[in-house]
Amino acid sequence: MKHNNYNKGFNFVKEPVEFDKFTDKDFLQYSLGATLYMPATKNIIPKIINKQMTHITSMVMCFEDSIKVEELGKAEENVIQHLEKLSELIDKGTLQHKDIPLIFLRVRNIVQFRAFSSKLNSKLSNILSGFVFPKFHSYNASEYLSFLVSLNTKFEVKLYAMPIFEGDRIAYMETRYQELVSLKEILAPFKDIILNLRVGGTDFSALFSVRRGINYSVYDILTVRDCLAAILNIFGRKDDEYTISGPVWEYFLAHNDDDLNYLLNSDVHQSIKRGEPILNDAIDGLLKEVILDKANGFVGKTIIHPSHAHFVNALQAITREEYEDAMQIITTTGGVIKSAKFNKMNEINPHKSWAEKVLKRASAYGVIEDETSFLQMIANSNKIIK
Repeated sequence: MKHNNYNKGFNFVKEPVEFDKFTDKDFLQYSLGATLYMPATKNIIPKIINKQMTHITSMVMCFEDSIKVEELGKAEENVIQHLEKLSELIDKGTLQHKDIPLIFLRVRNIVQFRAFSSKLNSKLSNILSGFVFPKFHSYNASEYLSFLVSLNTKFEVKLYAMPIFEGDRIAYMETRYQELVSLKEILAPFKDIILNLRVGGTDFSALFSVRRGINYSVYDILTVRDCLAAILNIFGRKDDEYTISGPVWEYFLAHNDDDLNYLLNSDVHQSIKRGEPILNDAIDGLLKEVILDKANGFVGKTIIHPSHAHFVNALQAITREEYEDAMQIITTTGGVIKSAKFNKMNEINPHKSWAEKVLKRASAYGVIEDETSFLQMIANSNKIIK
């Protein structure tokens, strides 16, 4: 797999690198990008075989909220069939691991996680990338993670955990910090299998009976913003940092296969700042929120519609100026130095952790010339997937 690879005519300053589920975790945790959630009842085998999902590099097949309780048996059987078929195609040489998105399974609860895992074997586990644990709290975290470790030992594979931070213990101020501190202590011994932390923006909103509209972002909802800020504060510290994915964008807007040529020279960031329309309310809102995600330290984003992947992954790319600043900071031993564009001061020690993160994103998503290049990556990339 390779990010931002759908526009063959686009010229990168530095190309993204390929990855698959066996890529080293230190890089893989920055490579999820737009993670597509879908019901575990959905059949996506034909699209993977026909390579119609090359823009989707990570996906979650959900056993939880996206399906009804009575559909659980059908969903589990569907997932097993997917894993069996993909394993068979890899054995035959029809597919390689790099042709398959990183596949995660969002379990319903610890009981269902244990029961479903009894249907797995080493061959099926070799297709999976890991599990998503919803409503992850201090009272169930150890059980989830310990059982995952036992599966890795049993099947001699590396399955990763992606806990979802949501629920009232984190949402409500009186319990929030103790819960987050407890979770950090519990996660520490398992850090080598924690690929990504995910946040329940919709769940937090529901607990306060609010929902963001299409024309503003989750950061405009004060109670939800406070939850996200606390998670970033505890888990985003430079000395003990986890990779944290941005909250889901809930809206998708039906549109024609818009020709983006007239936007080729647009600076997305400036258009967003000035409140200028770019494509439509849903996509403009998504772009605004991804820019804010990045500014706050999130990497990637949960998506519920495949057409969002192009936009989220394009905006993860690094501009030449960011890349040159990061390289200058990493290769300088200390002090303060004027940037390559002579427009800012790069302080070596304070900016080092930022620079390291920028270079990892540069490898995963590529380096582009400037802000006008974000939409150039998307334009003429065949049809935007619906």
